[in-house]
Amino acid sequence: MGGTMAKEKGRKMIAQNKKARHDYLIIDTYEAGLVLTGTEVKSLRQGRASLVDGFVQMDGHEAWLYNVHVPEYTQGTWTNHSARRKRKLLLHREEIDKLESKSQETGHTIVPLALYFKDGRAKVEIALAKGKKEYDKRQTLREKQDRREAERVISAVRRKQRA
Repeated sequence: MGGTMAKEKGRKMIAQNKKARHDYLIIDTYEAGLVLTGTEVKSLRQGRASLVDGFVQMDGHEAWLYNVHVPEYTQGTWTNHSARRKRKLLLHREEIDKLESKSQETGHTIVPLALYFKDGRAKVEIALAKGKKEYDKRQTLREKQDRREAERVISAVRRKQRA
């Protein structure tokens, strides 16, 4: 590394899973590191990934990220990675133990919420979640619409007061 290259600071979003917040009730969130190959990192730097079908599974006291789509690196050669391979997550032992015990409870699952670079390192935000029923989803949508409607009315009243 040359001295002229500036180190990345802060958080650079790559992909978000907005559907997860709609389909699941988020109980707890964790930040995990990822074990990646060079071509995966380069592909992520181009800002290309999809978390849509992603999920986390515990296997032998280790957390693994499945079904996250990181497209092959365009300039990659035979060393390229497979787009949907399972990737190991880096978490503290107590976090893994907690997730492992909680995820075995009925209806609980672990889903990825966001994929981003933090100070130049790839991180994934995962959540311990509980699946929402159809009526829960409708309720959430209704609350969101009601809140939006209330804000619209308030801003209209304020506009009238200014005039």
